[in-house]
Amino acid sequence: MEKGKQLYEGKAKKVFETDDKDLLIVSYKDDATAFNGLKKGTIKGKGVINNQMSNRLMKLLETKGVPTHFVEELSERDTLVRRVKIVPLEVIIRNISAGSFSKRYGVPEGIEFKRPTIEFSYKNDELGDPLLNDDHALALELATEEEIATIRKYAFRVNEVLREFWSGCGVTLVDFKLEFGKTSDGKIILADEISPDTCRLWDSVTKEKLDKDRFRRDMGGVEDAYAEIMRRLNEALK
Repeated sequence: MEKGKQLYEGKAKKVFETDDKDLLIVSYKDDATAFNGLKKGTIKGKGVINNQMSNRLMKLLETKGVPTHFVEELSERDTLVRRVKIVPLEVIIRNISAGSFSKRYGVPEGIEFKRPTIEFSYKNDELGDPLLNDDHALALELATEEEIATIRKYAFRVNEVLREFWSGCGVTLVDFKLEFGKTSDGKIILADEISPDTCRLWDSVTKEKLDKDRFRRDMGGVEDAYAEIMRRLNEALK
Protein backbone atom coordinates (compact mmCIF):
# COMPACT_ATOMS: atom_id res chain seq x y z
CA MET A 1 0.00 0.00 0.00
CA GLU A 2 1.53 3.33 -1.11
CA LYS A 3 1.28 6.66 0.67
CA GLY A 4 -0.83 9.24 -1.10
CA LYS A 5 -1.50 12.85 -0.17
CA GLN A 6 -0.57 13.90 3.37
CA LEU A 7 -3.80 14.77 5.17
CA TYR A 8 -2.48 15.80 8.56
CA GLU A 9 0.64 16.28 10.64
CA GLY A 10 0.29 16.29 14.39
CA LYS A 11 2.68 16.38 17.31
CA ALA A 12 3.75 12.77 16.95
CA LYS A 13 2.34 11.40 13.68
CA LYS A 14 1.65 12.10 10.03
CA VAL A 15 -1.44 10.73 8.26
CA PHE A 16 -1.59 9.91 4.54
CA GLU A 17 -4.30 8.92 2.10
CA THR A 18 -4.17 5.60 0.25
CA ASP A 19 -5.88 4.41 -2.90
CA ASP A 20 -8.64 3.01 -0.67
CA LYS A 21 -10.92 5.74 0.71
CA ASP A 22 -11.54 3.72 3.89
CA LEU A 23 -7.85 3.20 4.73
CA LEU A 24 -5.07 5.57 5.82
CA ILE A 25 -1.38 5.25 6.58
CA VAL A 26 -0.13 6.61 9.91
CA SER A 27 3.59 7.41 10.13
CA TYR A 28 5.12 7.85 13.60
CA LYS A 29 7.72 10.56 14.29
CA ASP A 30 10.43 10.94 16.92
CA ASP A 31 9.17 14.43 17.80
CA ALA A 32 8.09 14.83 21.42
CA THR A 33 5.90 17.50 22.97
CA ALA A 34 4.46 18.15 26.41
CA PHE A 35 2.16 20.65 28.11
CA ASN A 36 0.01 21.15 24.99
CA GLY A 37 3.04 21.74 22.79
CA LEU A 38 4.80 24.26 25.05
CA LYS A 39 7.74 21.89 25.51
CA LYS A 40 9.28 20.33 22.41
CA GLY A 41 12.09 17.90 21.77
CA THR A 42 13.09 14.63 20.16
CA ILE A 43 13.17 11.13 21.60
CA LYS A 44 15.38 9.04 19.34
CA GLY A 45 13.64 5.86 18.19
CA LYS A 46 10.31 6.82 19.77
CA GLY A 47 8.38 6.58 16.51
CA VAL A 48 9.42 2.99 15.94
CA ILE A 49 8.61 1.94 19.51
CA ASN A 50 5.25 3.74 19.61
CA ASN A 51 4.21 2.31 16.25
CA GLN A 52 5.12 -1.26 17.08
CA MET A 53 3.82 -1.15 20.65
CA SER A 54 0.49 0.34 19.58
CA ASN A 55 0.04 -2.29 16.91
CA ARG A 56 0.85 -5.22 19.17
CA LEU A 57 -1.40 -4.00 21.96
CA MET A 58 -4.25 -3.26 19.57
CA LYS A 59 -3.98 -6.77 18.16
CA LEU A 60 -4.21 -8.06 21.73
CA LEU A 61 -7.25 -5.88 22.43
CA GLU A 62 -8.99 -7.10 19.29
CA THR A 63 -8.83 -10.64 20.70
CA LYS A 64 -10.41 -9.34 23.92
CA GLY A 65 -13.46 -7.74 22.30
CA VAL A 66 -12.26 -4.19 21.67
CA PRO A 67 -12.50 -3.14 18.01
CA THR A 68 -9.61 -0.96 16.81
CA HIS A 69 -8.48 0.92 13.71
CA PHE A 70 -5.43 -1.34 13.23
CA VAL A 71 -5.18 -3.13 9.87
CA GLU A 72 -1.54 -3.93 9.10
CA GLU A 73 1.96 -2.86 10.12
CA LEU A 74 3.70 -1.73 6.93
CA SER A 75 7.15 -0.86 8.31
CA GLU A 76 8.88 0.12 11.54
CA ARG A 77 7.16 3.50 11.49
CA ASP A 78 4.16 3.10 9.19
CA THR A 79 0.84 1.37 9.82
CA LEU A 80 -2.29 0.90 7.74
CA VAL A 81 -5.42 1.86 9.69
CA ARG A 82 -9.13 2.23 9.11
CA ARG A 83 -10.22 5.77 8.36
CA VAL A 84 -12.32 7.19 11.20
CA LYS A 85 -13.73 10.50 12.27
CA ILE A 86 -12.17 11.09 15.67
CA VAL A 87 -14.66 11.72 18.47
CA PRO A 88 -13.35 14.96 20.05
CA LEU A 89 -13.17 13.44 23.53
CA GLU A 90 -9.91 12.43 25.16
CA VAL A 91 -10.63 9.55 27.52
CA ILE A 92 -8.38 9.17 30.56
CA ILE A 93 -8.46 6.08 32.74
CA ARG A 94 -6.66 6.31 36.08
CA ASN A 95 -5.74 3.48 38.44
CA ILE A 96 -3.30 5.42 40.62
CA SER A 97 -2.97 9.14 41.40
CA ALA A 98 -0.36 10.90 39.27
CA GLY A 99 0.23 13.88 37.01
CA SER A 100 -2.59 16.38 36.57
CA PHE A 101 -4.88 14.42 38.92
CA SER A 102 -2.44 14.91 41.80
CA LYS A 103 -1.98 18.60 40.98
CA ARG A 104 -5.70 19.24 40.52
CA TYR A 105 -6.78 17.64 43.77
CA GLY A 106 -3.72 18.26 45.91
CA VAL A 107 -2.87 14.63 46.58
CA PRO A 108 0.49 12.86 46.33
CA GLU A 109 1.32 10.56 43.46
CA GLY A 110 1.02 6.83 44.05
CA ILE A 111 -2.39 6.51 45.75
CA GLU A 112 -4.01 3.35 44.43
CA PHE A 113 -7.71 3.84 43.78
CA LYS A 114 -10.30 1.34 45.01
CA ARG A 115 -11.69 1.37 41.48
CA PRO A 116 -10.49 2.91 38.21
CA THR A 117 -11.66 6.43 37.41
CA ILE A 118 -12.58 7.81 34.01
CA GLU A 119 -12.25 11.41 32.82
CA PHE A 120 -13.26 13.08 29.59
CA SER A 121 -11.62 16.17 28.19
CA TYR A 122 -12.60 18.22 25.16
CA LYS A 123 -9.99 17.54 22.47
CA ASN A 124 -9.14 21.17 21.71
CA ASP A 125 -5.57 22.45 22.04
CA GLU A 126 -6.61 26.11 21.85
CA LEU A 127 -8.76 25.66 24.96
CA GLY A 128 -6.19 23.49 26.73
CA ASP A 129 -8.26 20.28 26.49
CA PRO A 130 -10.65 21.21 29.33
CA LEU A 131 -12.30 18.53 31.43
CA LEU A 132 -15.98 17.92 30.79
CA ASN A 133 -18.71 15.53 31.86
CA ASP A 134 -21.29 13.57 29.89
CA ASP A 135 -23.80 16.42 29.94
CA HIS A 136 -21.23 18.87 28.57
CA ALA A 137 -20.34 16.42 25.79
CA LEU A 138 -24.02 16.07 24.90
CA ALA A 139 -24.61 19.84 25.02
CA LEU A 140 -21.64 20.44 22.71
CA GLU A 141 -22.83 17.56 20.48
CA LEU A 142 -19.44 15.88 20.69
CA ALA A 143 -21.05 12.45 20.98
CA THR A 144 -24.44 10.83 21.60
CA GLU A 145 -25.46 9.11 24.83
CA GLU A 146 -25.10 5.74 23.14
CA GLU A 147 -21.63 6.62 21.82
CA ILE A 148 -20.49 7.82 25.26
CA ALA A 149 -21.76 4.58 26.83
CA THR A 150 -19.88 2.54 24.22
CA ILE A 151 -16.69 4.55 24.77
CA ARG A 152 -16.94 4.03 28.54
CA LYS A 153 -17.45 0.28 28.10
CA TYR A 154 -14.49 -0.09 25.76
CA ALA A 155 -12.23 2.18 27.86
CA PHE A 156 -12.74 0.12 31.01
CA ARG A 157 -12.25 -3.09 29.03
CA VAL A 158 -8.96 -1.73 27.66
CA ASN A 159 -7.92 -1.02 31.25
CA GLU A 160 -8.73 -4.56 32.38
CA VAL A 161 -6.76 -6.12 29.55
CA LEU A 162 -3.74 -3.81 29.73
CA ARG A 163 -3.44 -3.89 33.53
CA GLU A 164 -3.24 -7.66 33.41
CA PHE A 165 -0.81 -7.63 30.49
CA TRP A 166 1.57 -5.07 31.98
CA SER A 167 1.43 -6.73 35.39
CA GLY A 168 2.87 -9.81 33.74
CA CYS A 169 5.75 -7.64 32.52
CA GLY A 170 6.54 -6.33 36.00
CA VAL A 171 4.93 -3.00 35.10
CA THR A 172 2.14 -1.05 36.81
CA LEU A 173 -0.33 0.71 34.51
CA VAL A 174 -0.88 3.99 36.37
CA ASP A 175 -3.09 5.82 33.87
CA PHE A 176 -3.51 6.31 30.14
CA LYS A 177 -5.27 8.34 27.44
CA LEU A 178 -7.40 6.89 24.67
CA GLU A 179 -9.08 8.30 21.60
CA PHE A 180 -11.97 6.74 19.72
CA GLY A 181 -13.27 7.26 16.22
CA LYS A 182 -16.33 6.53 14.11
CA THR A 183 -16.10 4.49 10.94
CA SER A 184 -18.05 5.42 7.82
CA ASP A 185 -20.93 3.26 9.03
CA GLY A 186 -20.98 4.91 12.48
CA LYS A 187 -19.24 2.19 14.47
CA ILE A 188 -17.14 3.33 17.45
CA ILE A 189 -13.63 1.86 17.47
CA LEU A 190 -10.38 2.51 19.33
CA ALA A 191 -8.01 4.76 17.36
CA ASP A 192 -4.83 6.82 17.88
CA GLU A 193 -2.10 4.94 19.81
CA ILE A 194 -1.19 3.09 23.01
CA SER A 195 2.41 3.84 23.91
CA PRO A 196 4.75 5.34 26.54
CA ASP A 197 3.58 8.70 25.14
CA THR A 198 -0.01 8.04 26.19
CA CYS A 199 0.41 5.75 29.23
CA ARG A 200 2.08 6.12 32.62
CA LEU A 201 4.02 2.91 33.18
CA TRP A 202 5.98 2.31 36.39
CA ASP A 203 8.25 -0.58 37.28
CA SER A 204 6.15 -2.61 39.73
CA VAL A 205 8.98 -2.98 42.26
CA THR A 206 11.12 0.17 42.01
CA LYS A 207 8.34 2.54 40.80
CA GLU A 208 10.80 3.79 38.17
CA LYS A 209 8.98 5.74 35.46
CA LEU A 210 9.20 4.07 32.05
CA ASP A 211 7.21 6.60 30.05
CA LYS A 212 6.99 10.16 28.73
CA ASP A 213 7.10 11.66 32.23
CA ARG A 214 10.88 11.29 31.98
CA PHE A 215 10.73 13.82 29.11
CA ARG A 216 8.09 16.05 30.73
CA ARG A 217 10.04 16.32 33.97
CA ASP A 218 13.59 16.43 32.55
CA MET A 219 14.48 13.22 34.39
CA GLY A 220 16.87 11.94 31.73
CA GLY A 221 17.09 8.39 30.46
CA VAL A 222 14.06 8.84 28.19
CA GLU A 223 15.31 6.68 25.31
CA ASP A 224 16.43 3.95 27.73
CA ALA A 225 13.01 3.91 29.42
CA TYR A 226 11.18 3.56 26.09
CA ALA A 227 13.56 0.81 25.01
CA GLU A 228 13.10 -1.05 28.31
CA ILE A 229 9.30 -0.98 28.15
CA MET A 230 9.44 -2.24 24.57
CA ARG A 231 11.85 -5.01 25.56
CA ARG A 232 9.43 -6.18 28.25
CA LEU A 233 6.50 -6.10 25.86
CA ASN A 234 8.36 -8.13 23.25
CA GLU A 235 9.45 -10.65 25.86
CA ALA A 236 5.84 -11.09 27.03
CA LEU A 237 4.54 -11.57 23.49
CA LYS A 238 7.14 -14.18 22.44
